[in-house]
Amino acid sequence: MDFILVGGLAGNVHGAARTTYDIDVVYSRSQANLERLVVALAPHRPYLRGAPPGLPFAFDVDTLRRGLNFTLTTALGDIDLLGEVTGGGAYEALVPSSEMIELWGASCRCVTLQTLIQLKRAAGRPKDLEAIAELEALHAEREAAGSARSGE
Repeated sequence: MDFILVGGLAGNVHGAARTTYDIDVVYSRSQANLERLVVALAPHRPYLRGAPPGLPFAFDVDTLRRGLNFTLTTALGDIDLLGEVTGGGAYEALVPSSEMIELWGASCRCVTLQTLIQLKRAAGRPKDLEAIAELEALHAEREAAGSARSGE
C-alpha cells in the first residue's frame, strides 16, 4: 500500500513521547492503491468512527473513490485515512517530504520531522499546537547533534 504516516504516530517515530490512540495516514488515491487498502482493511471491519451503530457503510473501492478523508474504527484500532492533509496536500505532494522507515518489521513512509511540525501548525487544533513544542525541541536537538558531528 502507498501511504505516509502523519500525526501522533509519526511524532512517536521521530522520538516524541506523546501518546496517540490512532494511526493517521495520507494514502495514494490511485485505483490500484484503493484496491490494496480495501483488501488489507476490509477483513478488520472498518466502520465510520462516531457513526451510530447499524448505519449502512460499505468499505469498498467505490466508497473510497467517492470520499476523501475517513475516520475509521477497526478490529486493529482507530485509523484515519486521509486523502489530503491541511498544510501538506495529497500523497504525491508529501512523498518528497517523507522518508522510508522500519516500523514493526515493515517498511513504510513517514513525514519528516520538519514536515510534521508544518502539518501540525497548519492544522491549528489545540492538541496539535501543544505537540509542536516537543517536536521543535526534538528538531533542535537533531540540528545541534548534526552541527557537533560536522565540527561546527
